[in-house]
Amino acid sequence: MNKISILLIVLSLSIFSCKNDKKESKVEQETQVIAKENFIVKPEATSVKWTAYKTTEKKGVGGEFTVLKFDNKSGTTPQDALNNLKFTIPISSLFTNDETNTRDSKIKNAFFGSMLDTDLIKGTIKYNNDKYVASLTMNGVTNDLPLDVEITDERRVTMKGTMLLKDWNALGALEALNKVCFDLHKGEDGVSKTWDDVAIEVNTFLRKN
Repeated sequence: MNKISILLIVLSLSIFSCKNDKKESKVEQETQVIAKENFIVKPEATSVKWTAYKTTEKKGVGGEFTVLKFDNKSGTTPQDALNNLKFTIPISSLFTNDETNTRDSKIKNAFFGSMLDTDLIKGTIKYNNDKYVASLTMNGVTNDLPLDVEITDERRVTMKGTMLLKDWNALGALEALNKVCFDLHKGEDGVSKTWDDVAIEVNTFLRKN
């Protein structure tokens, strides 16, 4: 092999090595950027809606809590940002958009007013083994509410669950509510009924920093 051939080989190896170094450097930089990126739950973009049911036909009655307070929490993934997120919901923020302006006070006074803690619902969202639960404290009882969670575009989060009031020893409070709403909760069969399951839906949006 002549000297010119050897020189060409050396130059080729040097150029290839340089390109690889640049490529690896670019990959390292991109990895560092991803590692630094955090997902943060936005309080102002979070809503808590619920649907309770009345009459034997199980007609839905919708409402929401207009205030949800939680700790500042971030994570490198949406799951990490939501995991161990602690929150409180003031009962006073309950709102049903009732035209008679009487339903809200009945729920607050008769239902929540019959509980041990009449001010707040407290909880923590937990993520483990690809499953979510909300560990809720209400009426002095802490129990897990399983959640179906959908995350779209890694930003928009919808969490749904069905709360069984017996799991929070709240059937007495439910009975108290049914008494003050006895006639309003009658169906076509004349039977007054208030169901013990409540559908919960939480929507939020994750901000990236």
